[in-house]
Amino acid sequence: MSFFSINPATGERIAEYPRWSEQTLSDALSQAAEAAKLWSATALEQRCTLMHKAADIIDQRQAELALVITQEMGKLRREALAEVAKCASVCRYYADNGPAFLADETIVSDAGKSFVAHEPLGTVLAVMPWNFPMWQVFRFAAPALVAGNTGLLKHASNVPGCAQAIEKIFVDAGFPAGVFISLMIPAAQVAGVIEDPRVHAVTLTGSEPAGRQVAACAGANLKKAVLELGGSDAFIVLDDADIDAAVQTGVSSRFLNTGQSCVAAKRFIVVDAIAEEFVAKFKTAVEALVPGDPSNADTSLAPMARQDLCEEIDQQVKTSISQGAVALTGCAPIEGPGAFYQASILDHVKPGILAYHDELFGPVAMIIRAKDENYAIRIANDSPFGLGGCVFSGDKARGEQVARQIYTGAVFVNGLVKSDPRLPFGGVKNSGYGRELGRHGMMEFVNAKTIWIA
Repeated sequence: MSFFSINPATGERIAEYPRWSEQTLSDALSQAAEAAKLWSATALEQRCTLMHKAADIIDQRQAELALVITQEMGKLRREALAEVAKCASVCRYYADNGPAFLADETIVSDAGKSFVAHEPLGTVLAVMPWNFPMWQVFRFAAPALVAGNTGLLKHASNVPGCAQAIEKIFVDAGFPAGVFISLMIPAAQVAGVIEDPRVHAVTLTGSEPAGRQVAACAGANLKKAVLELGGSDAFIVLDDADIDAAVQTGVSSRFLNTGQSCVAAKRFIVVDAIAEEFVAKFKTAVEALVPGDPSNADTSLAPMARQDLCEEIDQQVKTSISQGAVALTGCAPIEGPGAFYQASILDHVKPGILAYHDELFGPVAMIIRAKDENYAIRIANDSPFGLGGCVFSGDKARGEQVARQIYTGAVFVNGLVKSDPRLPFGGVKNSGYGRELGRHGMMEFVNAKTIWIA
């Protein structure tokens, strides 16, 4: 049995990677457990130095790493280059700020001395997705490893080349053997790894069903879990918004990575007063996107990561249209080789239509019209998801007030939702729990140990 890299732009097989045996997996878990003892005892300064070396290697290999991303999951080359650069930045962020985040925290109590020490949990399993195959991993690995944990990566089965490239970065940077290991195993073996006593915590970025399975397994084994799941982010356009800026940002937010992003704008909630103007300009901008070879600089719409994903979103679109949504543009696969789907807009989406309630993970935007600001807020919160969202308004104070009423893990005013190493990232409701990035992200996988001295 093997994992295969398949180019979604052409359907061609690139490479084959053998799956591990049960013995190989067990040996890797033992290696990580032994490494955890030595790594946690390694001076924090040395851990940070090695993370800086990893960042330097990422910079040196930016072009080749971006090529692996583009070939395995179809991302536009310029987007892949930006993703790789972001990986280097998160490594440097935690190498620079880790010592302050992990410093003992003195707390006044009835003791002669009392403080909180931040110690690693041990070995952390990361179950990661294909849509940002480098960034998703490094935003877990950088804080976890700097904190003194060892990391195990179970990557998505369609990006094994990315998984191997990431492990090689840490090896070449000088991290001790076993500190970071990519597990070449299928999803069916994840539960067994979580249950294993050599593993102490798990983090997953992925679908809601996968999150429920991992949460149930972690809970049954009393292990810490962080989940970053799906999202159906609202993109609210108020009547005083800069329409042109909202259109430009909306197209970027929805169609970046071919719409395959948890924090992409998916539900465009537009107040009636400016709806016609916004929709007309948005349609023109969407229709200007050019599908094609993701390595070509002129291409602005890449293929989807797999053919089955293309078929899935097409079925969601067809169902939504049959329920009353209006196909404003696109709304069909692109004929020919590769997993290409047209840049699409569904208009007049309302409750009871599939697109109103479900996450559409691809290049399809949906327009929901709202009577006024209050209705827009109500619609934004009328979702089982709560990852991110954004508000466009010419009045920043008004935008902030609306943002405070949106029940999500993040809201951006006059800008697209994005993850930033300096800011906590995560969701509420069916979008998961726990946080990545910022100081909050590092604290997820440390033991906040109270020490009290009489």
